[in-house]
Amino acid sequence: MAADASPKFQNSDLIQVPKLPNYHPEIAVISPESDGLQFWQFMIAGSIAGMIEHMAMFPVDTIKTHMQAIGSRPIQSVGVRKTLESVLKSEGPKGLYRGIGAMGLGAGPAHAVYFSVYEFCKKNFSGGNLNNSVVHASSGVFATVCSDAVFTPMDMVKQRLQLSSSAYNGVWDCVRRVLREEGIRAFYASYRTTVIMNAPFTAVHFSTYEAAKRGLIEVSPESASDERLVVHATAGAAAGALAASLTTPLDVVKTQLQCQGVCGCDRFASGSIRDVIQTIVKKDGYSGLMRGWIPRMLFHAPAAAICWSTYESMKAFFQESN
Repeated sequence: MAADASPKFQNSDLIQVPKLPNYHPEIAVISPESDGLQFWQFMIAGSIAGMIEHMAMFPVDTIKTHMQAIGSRPIQSVGVRKTLESVLKSEGPKGLYRGIGAMGLGAGPAHAVYFSVYEFCKKNFSGGNLNNSVVHASSGVFATVCSDAVFTPMDMVKQRLQLSSSAYNGVWDCVRRVLREEGIRAFYASYRTTVIMNAPFTAVHFSTYEAAKRGLIEVSPESASDERLVVHATAGAAAGALAASLTTPLDVVKTQLQCQGVCGCDRFASGSIRDVIQTIVKKDGYSGLMRGWIPRMLFHAPAAAICWSTYESMKAFFQESN
């Protein structure tokens, strides 16, 4: 029977399948088109990535908050080294971790919303073209609007607890006192500023990350599968550093609004971004709008590397489980 079958199937009779251009099967493992995950899996992956990122980099965030919240000191006296020495001298190493509980309570849910909304929007906006930078940027903007609504209240609590000589004894003491003394609006005093800051931040971040990841994969497609964590970490670090540097002025405004009236920080008659900027420029000049840019970049570059590599690792875990 084998002898009868062989003449019937000659090589010339087989259908020739053309090779697809730019197709690299070895990098399919990190292609967004092959995710195949459920919405809840994106939420869990994002939640874990966000918590690890913010917990790991929390001391740097504390230094940034101290530098940006100073209300009366001249700008020349503010620096990373002096701020670190001041915190350690007044409170010791534990001072670098004041407010970390609020960060944990806020970062997990917020990043679950952040990444799941991003993946949902990217899939539905792409029209099949997942390499479109406009899609990545617009998906990131939608994601940050939703996640900031979850994160802003705890971010305000976190920043007030981070300040030296904070009048609050912990997360729940801060929540109760702010509700009683300032009302629920205080938790969202900086929401508009946060969204205005994070919209361009996220647009730059996601579009840069996707472009950098794609570029790194094309440089060495044969080893992309083995080095996917390095690819995600490198692309994430580049995206985080660039986005952080471009949006520092709005981050300074956000910190001023969230910490107003606390530990000597200025209190503003209105929550207007323009009023806050004018106050900062009048007191410190335009350089005051760049307070904390060094620790902000030192935070976001490694934080984004940690976040993206963790997130993509969790996605890979779920893919294997599925």
